Amino acid sequence: MNQVSKELMHVGEMASGAQLTVPVYRLKAQGNANFSKGPSVYIQANMHGAEVQGNAVIYQLLELLKNLKINGDITLVPYANPVACNHKNGEYTLGRFDPITGVNWNRMYHFDESVIEPFAEQHIGSSDSEIEASFKQLMLTDIEQKLDHNIFGLTTGQRIAYQLQRLAHQADLVLDLHTGPISSKHLYCPEYCQESANYFDIPHTLIIPNDFDGALDEATFCPWWTLQEKFKNLGRDLSLSDGVLNKESFTVELGSQEQIDLAEAHQDALGILSYLNYKGVLAEQHAQEFIPQTMTRYGCYLKDYKALYSPMGGMVDYLAEFGQLLAAGEPLVRILRMDNYGDGDALHNITLDRQVIPILHFASASVNQGTELYKVFTKFFIF
Repeated sequence: MNQVSKELMHVGEMASGAQLTVPVYRLKAQGNANFSKGPSVYIQANMHGAEVQGNAVIYQLLELLKNLKINGDITLVPYANPVACNHKNGEYTLGRFDPITGVNWNRMYHFDESVIEPFAEQHIGSSDSEIEASFKQLMLTDIEQKLDHNIFGLTTGQRIAYQLQRLAHQADLVLDLHTGPISSKHLYCPEYCQESANYFDIPHTLIIPNDFDGALDEATFCPWWTLQEKFKNLGRDLSLSDGVLNKESFTVELGSQEQIDLAEAHQDALGILSYLNYKGVLAEQHAQEFIPQTMTRYGCYLKDYKALYSPMGGMVDYLAEFGQLLAAGEPLVRILRMDNYGDGDALHNITLDRQVIPILHFASASVNQGTELYKVFTKFFIF
């Protein structure tokens, strides 16, 4: 049985002086002195307060990993944002935005693209292993500078995000576990590692470009992807997702917020282990235990992932099923307007002029004009 170590990472302080802490669980690779170590892994959950299913998935992963032989070190961080998961208003958890700054908690990570080109020029003749070690240290030094040498200080959100990012930069494979409001399972996948999406048990994948917008997955894959592009401009090909430079990062959307399902979390954990098995994190003896399910997998480029906003206020009956092809002209929602009853139309069907796959919808039936009703795949394709 694997030994699971635990520590509490201090990420901030409240006005009362109470410490904000985050639990960090670690499992170490097993093998003799000569074994070939596999990729290291970092998995976190609950950066947004209401997105709690990832904590249940981490629990199930720990329960499974205790009895598996692993080739790579694994770090797991539930309750990644103690401010957000405690930010309640009545029965609802409001922890999507920092209540002080208004910034999305998952838009506070750091990436300074200006350091990449000088590094590539300096290491054009270095071996892949030297590049990997030196660049990882550069990323760590950069984030530590932000944490420890900023004379004007950091916001609460930045202090939490940077400490989580410091852990993530030490890993080769990074999974950030989230959920939607009311949502199906889907995956945000960098364009350069689409093949890996086939090894998660998730039928819908968003293919995202090399653009940094402050999220953890981008903060950990954009540096390596940009490095690969800089080396290519200098006439040298680096291969990400393979060999020494085995670097991938995903946002894994596990369904709907404000609820956990331990049985479903067990299935989600098996899907993650299928991916880790594919990447060589699990020992060879487990090769046939964790394999992806057979399913139709749909992909959609991020630019073709569209939001439908409500053309009117009212009470919404959400009609379209997640993950099912919806034909052009078929209603996504029916909006009830009781103020129109008797002297106008009380019911309004909202349709689109093209075939789509609905992925998620707004959590409440009560909407204002302009509220985001659905997000849908357009111009989708089968993997």
